[in-house]
This record gives sequence, structure tokens and C-alpha cells, in this order.
Amino acid sequence: MPTDGNSERRTERAHDLRHHGDVEVRDGGSALVDLAVNVRADTPPAWLRERIAGSLGSLAAYPDGRAARAAVATRHGLPVERVLLTAGAAEAFVLLARALKVHQPVVVHPQFTEPEAALRDAGHTVDRVLLREEDGFRLDPAAVPEDADLVVIGNPTNPTSALHPAASIARLARPGRTLVVDEAFMDAVPGEREALAGRTDVPGLVVLRSLTKTWGLAGLRIGYVLAAPETIAELERAQPLWPVSTPALAAAEACMGPQALAEAAHAAHRIAADRAHLVAGLKEFAPDGLHVAEPAEGPFVLVRLPRAAAVRRHLRDLGFAVRRGDTFPGLDEEWLRLAVRDRATVNSFLQALDQAVTLASARH
Repeated sequence: MPTDGNSERRTERAHDLRHHGDVEVRDGGSALVDLAVNVRADTPPAWLRERIAGSLGSLAAYPDGRAARAAVATRHGLPVERVLLTAGAAEAFVLLARALKVHQPVVVHPQFTEPEAALRDAGHTVDRVLLREEDGFRLDPAAVPEDADLVVIGNPTNPTSALHPAASIARLARPGRTLVVDEAFMDAVPGEREALAGRTDVPGLVVLRSLTKTWGLAGLRIGYVLAAPETIAELERAQPLWPVSTPALAAAEACMGPQALAEAAHAAHRIAADRAHLVAGLKEFAPDGLHVAEPAEGPFVLVRLPRAAAVRRHLRDLGFAVRRGDTFPGLDEEWLRLAVRDRATVNSFLQALDQAVTLASARH
């Protein structure tokens, strides 16, 4: 039963936890302007494609992840024993679900649904803490049950774009509890403020990072885990041999370099400016009942509007793909997630949204 207004200790209505934004642009959706997938547009950059292509001459050899692992460790100021390379953050969620001996896992929602799906697939019963719109989808550490021995939270959170204070997340740490923080989008936050990656003073902390979003490497599958050496060792034992390909390792090493980090930092500031432009445009639809979840700090924006499902269908007819929100626990069919794009794309989208809202209202 619910423990308070912010959380629940039961499974609410069924959600399609395996639905992701890429579904919107598959097959017939490939020609649509993509605001459904949270991968930075116009990526990977040419220099990164060249580094990846340069690795193809060594495909006959088994992958050697030592250099990439060392580069990640150096980037975060950690020893290599605290780093595990994975085939994207999704593999890390599976490893955590299968390797760690937990009995009371809790997932803080709305958030990326793969952590809960992986836990359920591994036979765990998962409790949910649902953050509320009226609270700005902000974390209340007191809402997380004390008996939880595994807590999963995203920061900034997909799809709400909420950036939780690092201090609030750190308050969730307890002796005997594993605290998993998904920071897949943290490098899209200027200055990576509120990041916990690199911290060694928070007991049980496990931080996940992905290189697929900022660098456009979703098809290559590369991410990493930062945690205490004993946790890394447990996860590594659950991995198959050579889990990360040679091209992915080359990409990881390249993305840890000073020039790459500077480029990512510049992109984060540009995303923030483009997001502000998108939010300002969306607020013009307030008379139509559209509400923006704020403050938005990630490379995407969550909105609630009447007849959202119909609006999404009309947007597709007008050439734009957006992400439905009702597959996220804690949200319903009135929610849509919009990826931040450049100003020209946003302006075209806003014009299409105006038409879609008008069409949906006329046919209601």
C-alpha cells in the first residue's frame, strides 16, 4: 500500500516498460523530424567517426579495454578498479539486477523504465516511489522506504528533465543499501552541476554514464559504471567475456579526451539555450491547456496537454515524431516528451504543433 502521498508500495496500472522513443522513428517513421529520441542531433562528429573507423583494422584481435577504462578513470579522478565499461547503460542495469543480492529494490519514477524492467526480468519484486507533478517531480528523500536495499534514480531524470540536488540524492545512502544514479544525461547539463560521478564518500553509490546520447553512439552501445571496487568486481563477474567491442572502446577513449570534453561542455550550453527557446515557444500554448514541467534541465522537455495522443498522431502526419509519455509509471496519456533541437527545427515544430492542437481540438 502507499506509504505516503509521494510513493507507492504496489504496482499501479500496467505500463509498457520496454517502449522507448526509437519506436516512433522506426520503419515508416524514419523520414520524420525526430523529437522522440534523446540523442544529440548531427552526431557523431566527423573526428569521432574517424577514430571509430580507424579501429576497424584491429577487429581480428579480441577487444582490449584497458586504455579506455583508464581514460574513463582519469576523466573522473578515480582508480581503474572503480570503473566498468559496458555495452551502454542498458547492459549495466541488467548486470545490477542479476549480480547484486538485493531483496527490496525501489525505483523512483517517472524515469527511464529499463532499470525496473531489468529487475523484474531477474525475478525481483519492485516497489515504486512516484514523484508528483505538483512538486515539480522533485525528489523527497523521505519518500523512499527505509527498508529499500537498492534505490534507482535518474539525474537529470528522463523524461521529467528534473535535476535533483546531489545532496538530496546522497541523503538516500544507507549502510547496506546500493544507490544507483543514472547520469546518462548529466554531460548535457552545463558544468555537470549536481553530478555524483567521481564521488567516493557516498556509501553504496553506483553511477551510470552513457556515451550514446551526447555523442550519437546509440548504435555502437557504450557506457560505463562507477562504483566501489567490490561492486565493480561483482558486476564484472556477471558480464560475458569481451562485452564491449573494439570500435566502442575506441569511441570511449576518444570521448574522454580534453578536446571532446570541451566540445561536450560547449554543446551543453547550446542545448540549454535551445531548450529555453523551446520552452518559451511551448508556453504560448498555455491557453490551449499545455503545461511544461519545469525547471527543465536535460536535453528534453516534458509537457502535459489535453488530447495529447491525438496531437501526437497529427504531428506525425505533419512530419514530426515525439515521445508518448504514458509508458512511464506516474504519467498518463496526457504527457509527451520532446527532445531539444536547434532553433530552426524548434520553430518548424512549433508551427506544426499549432496545427496539431487545432486539429485535435476540432475533432474532439
